Amino acid sequence: MTTTARKYVGTALDRVEGMEKVTGRARYAYEHSPDELVYAVPVQAAIARGEVRAIDVQAALTIPGVIAIIWHRNAPRLAPPDNAELSVLQSARVAYRGQYIAVAVAETLQAAGDAARSLSVDYASEPHDTELRADHPGLYRPEKVNAGYPTDSEHGDPDAAMEAAPIRVDAIYSTPAEHNNPMEPHATVARWDADGLTLYDSTQGASAVRATLAALFAMPPANVRVIASHVGGGFGSKGLPLAPVVLAALAAKHVSRPVKLAVPRQQMFAVTGYRTPTIQRVRLGADADGRLTAIVHEAIEQCSTIREFVEQTTVPTRIMYAAANRRTTHRVVRLDVPTPSWMRAPGEAPGMFALESAMDELAIACGIDPVELRVRNEPDADPESGEPFSSRNLVACLREGARRFGWTDRDPTPGARLVGRTLIGTGVAASTYPAYRSPSQASARLEPDGRYTVRIAATDIGTGARTVLTQIAADALRTSPDRVTVEIGDSALPPATLAGGSMGTASWGTAVVRACEALRERVSRSGDVRSTGLEATADTKEEIGAQERLSRHAFGAQFAEVGVDVDTGETRVLRMLGVFAAGRIVNPKTARSQFIGGMTMGLSTALFEESLMDREFGDYLNRDLAQYHVAACADVRDIEAVWVEEDDPHLNPMGTKGIGEIGIVGTAAAIANAVYHATGIRIRDLPIRLDKLLR
Repeated sequence: MTTTARKYVGTALDRVEGMEKVTGRARYAYEHSPDELVYAVPVQAAIARGEVRAIDVQAALTIPGVIAIIWHRNAPRLAPPDNAELSVLQSARVAYRGQYIAVAVAETLQAAGDAARSLSVDYASEPHDTELRADHPGLYRPEKVNAGYPTDSEHGDPDAAMEAAPIRVDAIYSTPAEHNNPMEPHATVARWDADGLTLYDSTQGASAVRATLAALFAMPPANVRVIASHVGGGFGSKGLPLAPVVLAALAAKHVSRPVKLAVPRQQMFAVTGYRTPTIQRVRLGADADGRLTAIVHEAIEQCSTIREFVEQTTVPTRIMYAAANRRTTHRVVRLDVPTPSWMRAPGEAPGMFALESAMDELAIACGIDPVELRVRNEPDADPESGEPFSSRNLVACLREGARRFGWTDRDPTPGARLVGRTLIGTGVAASTYPAYRSPSQASARLEPDGRYTVRIAATDIGTGARTVLTQIAADALRTSPDRVTVEIGDSALPPATLAGGSMGTASWGTAVVRACEALRERVSRSGDVRSTGLEATADTKEEIGAQERLSRHAFGAQFAEVGVDVDTGETRVLRMLGVFAAGRIVNPKTARSQFIGGMTMGLSTALFEESLMDREFGDYLNRDLAQYHVAACADVRDIEAVWVEEDDPHLNPMGTKGIGEIGIVGTAAAIANAVYHATGIRIRDLPIRLDKLLR
């Protein structure tokens, strides 16, 4: 595969949109205010299962400034979607508490809020079930799991191998429901005119929103334009269009005026997705030397009654370690709860917590150093498919991390290191994430002033996408970044895959390189280097479809040191180190931010994040950032991310792997393993609260 000349790729270029953001010129979705704008405030169901019999709207309509109350009796009709979550205000059914059942539209936000609160709703409530448990009678085997992976996999005879193994680990691990909380809540401004529908939306994929909304409103995609110039984070929750954007478009159509809708933080805990809770059983069998003979990883999850979403929790186990006998499974139950969806590193984040905790337990049972145990079980090829890895440098990450962290000086005895009233411990865990790439299109144009404009409907969700695409384009065009303008965040541009799955740079960058190469060829053929107005396009569908069959993954190793207060059980992460092998790093500055951001989110997973379900009312109790705790600056004392050099020619023209998600993957396990080393107490259910340690 050809690669770009590398002059600017690999340099720490400052963010090209940095000045816009620090001066406030960068406009986010909610900051757009078309003429005749009105405001929408959604109304959520107060029951977990049943029907809306009637809504008394009379009091609301008397409030000055109120324009309309829209519910299933008067809402515009939508085409039936594949995802029933998008069938907003189309029926009386309530599938979960917090589901949208109405929306108030008014001249001011205050009037809309007053109207929404004044509605009197008559429900026909039905008994509900919101409890995920391992013995639930409704558990079933789905046809597939997220990203299209097979639900189950099996090789050899894992049960017999487990029975024969001299050393075994058999443990249950659990992770709670967790909610995405990007800094910028979900928000949409919707406007209808003679040309169709325009949306200013906080989304990770403008092209996907355009396609979905066009289908819902039964019109050509060309009649829908989605603009997402700047997005203040998403972490998966903005990966696909959800109920709020549909509700904004529906309300605007109903009142024939532009509508602004922002999802309050509290509502995000019901309508914008979350990570499913999991119950995982991991069984490992090994010989006396610590070499795995059997791996069994089984996961139980939940989804809603209206949409199946099954996180690929055990999929990373399929490629991590060599063992002739192996089984991975997923089972799911439909409950009267909101629909789970993507949250940073779906599958890998909860699944690797269980696997890497079990590997730590196996290392202790074998009396082998946890780093050495992982090295001994390094596979020669993908254990699941048998395909060769395009590159795999997990061992290099483990070795380099151990050197930098000072791992060799570690006393493996649990509870042996006491400083004052604080027990100190260290832990390690491996990380992995697939190197995905999806088809995208791009255009490149030589402007009259000799500058270049590159266009692609990519989205920058704060990761630095504009900057790295500028670097990639500059190298492909054999010019400097200051002569390149990259236009993104608009579905009117050449269609692109979403910003998710750690595949943005790989997917968009391929299209940008090919468009720029085509433009250079056109300029060369013109015979006049001063030619302007020339333009070239590229579509990577065929190239990606024809790529050779290889197992493509990024790998990493996380090391953590924790302090646990002997008297209170309070746990503090004292330092963390992540070492990653993720192909060529396009921009060291933005890459370090991504790695550290992921590790910080993993720390948050380990110690704080937990959405608590009230089974009586069928609702999450802690629906704001006062009660749903996330890591703050004071919780991140010493954190560093580095990477090993990795030249992989089998990926894309840039030689890159995704980095947005791998940082979170091994962090929780590394911290939990460190807590065991500090205290001798094994925490198998996240988060690591002090009450679990005080027991």
